[in-house]
Amino acid sequence: MKVLFIETQKKLNKEEMPSFDGLNLMPKELFLAYSIQYKSLAELIKKELESSGHKIAGFQQVLGCSKLKLKKGLAILLIGTGRFHALNLALQNSRVYVFDEGNITLINASEIENLRKQRQLQLNKFVLAKKLGILISTKPGQENLAKAELLKKKISKKYPEKQVFFFISNNINPAEFENFDINLWINSACPGITNDSQKLVNIVDILDFLD
Repeated sequence: MKVLFIETQKKLNKEEMPSFDGLNLMPKELFLAYSIQYKSLAELIKKELESSGHKIAGFQQVLGCSKLKLKKGLAILLIGTGRFHALNLALQNSRVYVFDEGNITLINASEIENLRKQRQLQLNKFVLAKKLGILISTKPGQENLAKAELLKKKISKKYPEKQVFFFISNNINPAEFENFDINLWINSACPGITNDSQKLVNIVDILDFLD
């Protein structure tokens, strides 16, 4: 089946234009990140910052699982809504600002620390788990069978005593987890799914742990 992907961006009417107040107070050097629906707004903010003397070290669309290669100490300004993308970036960099509807907020240290503790807890569960289920989505853009197979090989090599099973589905429903004798589920689809269950850990976290 042929699939056509079309970028959908938020339309910005003059009446809906957010305030750029506060941009001049941002660090003089920044990395700009944005979710795809806010690309047009991100381009406007980039011009605004550059015109006020700021140096833009990078300009990139990000997903929930994106990893950025940045020099130490470089601040990130994320243009978008919600906290998922911002928290993922904050784990990689301690200074992440979010531009949301004209308001600029800094992800605080307590949020980052809580997320680190939660991920460490999930890694501890992984080490103790005897039966692991790797979730694989069939949805275009979320299907990661190759990465799932790579993970299974790495687990089998380092932890030969663990049993690893593949679960392939178009829709992943955490409510179905109780129907299977699995100690921990590893998500290879959209990283946001892990917010729906304490029995879920993202595949990138386990791959990083095993490397």
